[in-house]
Amino acid sequence: MLTRKQHELLRFIHDRLREDGVPPSFDEMKEALDLRSKSGIHRLIMALEERGFIRRLPNRARAIEVVRMPEQALPTPTPRGKFNPSVIEGNLGKVRAKITPSEEANQNVAIPVMGRIAAGTPISAIQSRSHTISLPPDLLSTGEHYALEVRGDSMIEAGILDGDTVVIRKQENADNGDIIVALIDDEEATLKRLRRKGSSIALEAANPAYETRVLGPDRVRIQGKLVSLVRKY
Repeated sequence: MLTRKQHELLRFIHDRLREDGVPPSFDEMKEALDLRSKSGIHRLIMALEERGFIRRLPNRARAIEVVRMPEQALPTPTPRGKFNPSVIEGNLGKVRAKITPSEEANQNVAIPVMGRIAAGTPISAIQSRSHTISLPPDLLSTGEHYALEVRGDSMIEAGILDGDTVVIRKQENADNGDIIVALIDDEEATLKRLRRKGSSIALEAANPAYETRVLGPDRVRIQGKLVSLVRKY
């Protein structure tokens, strides 16, 4: 399963190798994917290599070999600034405003699990549904929801542990103090508490080992708000 950015980079490398016989430089990759830094390209390259799509040849500059391409077609590009779990279909993940007691007792809601979210060092946002979980409506709010598996320990003092599954209500706005899914620079998603500081946005961890990140509003997109949490014992 690849993220949209990983798909785009793999396709770009594949096309350049086919056309020119040599892979693109990191600067060319950064420009093609409209990323702000080479560090984002490094992370994407590592992810593609770990998943077996490319291989880096030792002791050779710019030596990247495409091992295989994904079986599925490249997804339709998402508008810039959106981590959009658009594969939610029909009523999946949706909760009606009014549910009778008899319906609530007998009808759980299937919530799509969209991959992993970082509660620590940011990781790439996953945009494909892996499976679903079934939850009673009283654990949800009205609207459309998706779930993410937590990796990292930066939110432990908020009761969110590594391995938990967080349930997120899709929304683009949130109040000060809400725990949100934040998309940073259109390439990385993280779970943090929202704090507004003047015109800036602070993404606050709930673990003193992690620093609060203060970013400009143009670098952060709110992708949803935490409404529930599932933990396996």
